[in-house]
Amino acid sequence: MTIQRYRKILVSVAVIASLVCGSLFYSSFTQALSPDHTADVSDIQDNMVLLGGMPVGIYLQTDGVMVIGTGTIEAEDGSSCSPAEHKVHAGDYITAVNEASVENKKSLIEQIEASAQKDVILTVRRNKEELQIKTEAVTSRDGKKMLGIWVRDDVQGLGTVTYIKNHTFAALGHGIHDMDTSCLLEISGGLLYRTNIRSISKSTKESPGSMEGIIVYSKLNELGTIQKNRTTGIYGTIEDADAVLDEKIPIQTAPKEEITLGNATVRCKVENEVKEYQIRIDALDFSNHEINKGMTIEITDPELLAITGGIVQGMSGSPIIQNGKLVGAVTHVFIKDSKKGYGIFIENMMKN
Repeated sequence: MTIQRYRKILVSVAVIASLVCGSLFYSSFTQALSPDHTADVSDIQDNMVLLGGMPVGIYLQTDGVMVIGTGTIEAEDGSSCSPAEHKVHAGDYITAVNEASVENKKSLIEQIEASAQKDVILTVRRNKEELQIKTEAVTSRDGKKMLGIWVRDDVQGLGTVTYIKNHTFAALGHGIHDMDTSCLLEISGGLLYRTNIRSISKSTKESPGSMEGIIVYSKLNELGTIQKNRTTGIYGTIEDADAVLDEKIPIQTAPKEEITLGNATVRCKVENEVKEYQIRIDALDFSNHEINKGMTIEITDPELLAITGGIVQGMSGSPIIQNGKLVGAVTHVFIKDSKKGYGIFIENMMKN
């Protein structure tokens, strides 16, 4: 998972912030890329893409307001109550209050405060089924109407672009999950932003490190739009590949059957430039039992190990290259040995 900053709130009180990390990354090196010429996006053939490796800032909006859990409210009469307990479930998405649409925490709070009745009808999406759930708004000791529901409406973090093709991009190699419920986030959209890596916390035994970046969430720093959050990564559009890539390098993609055990490279930016580093592919799993864990890899490059100590959070999506072809991307790190982890086959990312 990528480094993710999550925010959740007990409706309708003040926001409580929470920070979580994810994004696990890997590295590999076997052959330098043979093509060193640049190409226009329109020149890329069906089995060719523009090679990634650049870190980006990520901002996602949930499709509705996600329920994290329920809590207890201290009512104005001094009693304690949990009006939504056993009614809404973690992983539900609230899309309306009394038939008035809600898109984020702010609009949810506004609709609750505006309700003239104590009873509240929530429209909830649960496992793609729409439900009408009746609960009540309790007035707290500070005079605010509350439902006693913890919610989240966005995610922010850091990850790596794997490839760009025909103004579309793929990144991460795994989906973004909610830190509290472990559910794959259902999103309405999102944005990619420029980021600068400020520092790297090195991985140690049983403690993966992390990349720390500076992300300014402004219009000037927008790189593209995020449209899908899938098990195999995040996907969207980028109008200007030059804004993302230091160099536009076309590379052929390889089916999983062409991958062999042994040397490979990973392409990432852990210092001031995007570089390839040596790794080794130790095992292959063609079963698709876990679609983003098709390869077991190990970082062997002394330079990368000196910088990161192994796979660090924020590096998910870093391209894996073997025999001059793009074969996959880093997805996970082994907690007990941060030099090792998993990668996804590139063909699984490209299906989306």
